[in-house]
Amino acid sequence: MSQTLILAGRVLTGPRGQYVTDGAVLTEGTDIVAAGARAEVEPLAHGVSRRYVLPDATVLPGLIDAHVHLVFDASKDPVAVLDAHSDTTLMAAMEERALQFLRSGVTTVRDLGDRGRLTLRLREEIAASRVRGPRIVAATTPLTTKGGHCWFLGGEVEGEDEIRALVRRNAELGADVIKVMATGGGLTRGGPATWQSQFDAPEIRLIVREAHRAGLRVAAHGHGTAGIVAAVMAGVDTIEHCTWMTRKGLGLREDVLDAIVDKGIRICPTVSPNWRMLPMFFGAERAKALFDQVRTMAEHGARLIAGTDAGVQRAGCDGLAQSLGFYQHLGIEPGRVIDMATTEAADALGIADHVGRLAAGYRADLIAVHGDPLRDVEALGDVRLIMANGKMVDHE
Repeated sequence: MSQTLILAGRVLTGPRGQYVTDGAVLTEGTDIVAAGARAEVEPLAHGVSRRYVLPDATVLPGLIDAHVHLVFDASKDPVAVLDAHSDTTLMAAMEERALQFLRSGVTTVRDLGDRGRLTLRLREEIAASRVRGPRIVAATTPLTTKGGHCWFLGGEVEGEDEIRALVRRNAELGADVIKVMATGGGLTRGGPATWQSQFDAPEIRLIVREAHRAGLRVAAHGHGTAGIVAAVMAGVDTIEHCTWMTRKGLGLREDVLDAIVDKGIRICPTVSPNWRMLPMFFGAERAKALFDQVRTMAEHGARLIAGTDAGVQRAGCDGLAQSLGFYQHLGIEPGRVIDMATTEAADALGIADHVGRLAAGYRADLIAVHGDPLRDVEALGDVRLIMANGKMVDHE
């Protein structure tokens, strides 16, 4: 089997910014053979068919966007666009978005809600190499209440029997993760307010129990503080958004944050690539309060993972690098920020045994970027080379 050898000025070899200079990565088929110092890796090469020399570049694991919606088009009204199109049309558009993710250096996405389980079809197409796209970790149909947030995706449930049935149905059909709308959200006209709870702790606990029995993790959409509390009590695996909203404003509870840290629950703040415009949308004071909450969670020791909510309004499929700039803006060191989109995200998604690091035996998902992202994470937007599952990607 032919090999690919990539020589670079820097290679990230571990979490928290561990790297070597004058580094190399050797791949064969879908896997990494070796990664590290060039002097150690290059002698292992035999039968190299492709060789790349990138002295001004940094090689790191392919990026992971842990919160996307491939079924949405990022327009001003993605729900109206969804309603207006057939599954066939939606699939064609989803294939284009998948390629857009890949060309931006995102080699894995976690899709947290679609219609008609279309992401499972797309996941199969990508796995069979019929279309190009990132690895997909799919939630399929999210659980919500009658008329609740994203009810139009088909996951309305009421009572224990319906909750149990939908979790089991998703698992049987191939979902990789279970998504529950613990609170309202801004995308659903006429639905509960973003701060309002949709499920109580016993109901979410039932979802967690059924999902874990099937070997699946649970991601809880949580804007409202009360809903976040219920999700933490129930033992979910990740909390999405985590904006700590109340009827009167924002209300982060440090005792609950302590529990999140103690339980190892991951938080995905879902930062838009257009985060610099938030003061204009929300007002300077409210935007600052939201920013400060994320900084507080990070400083408190919460394990954050990167996600853009791609597909919702104005959040395109090529903005993860810009999104990561938000965390650097808050003062989080670049090495930790990169972990949020690589090692930490892979661990949160349950794929850390084969994705998220440059190490022997891991999948050959990697990117090379111009410059040094350990100095400025937005260098991740200047992609020079992409490999996904051992195959080079045309990113032009």
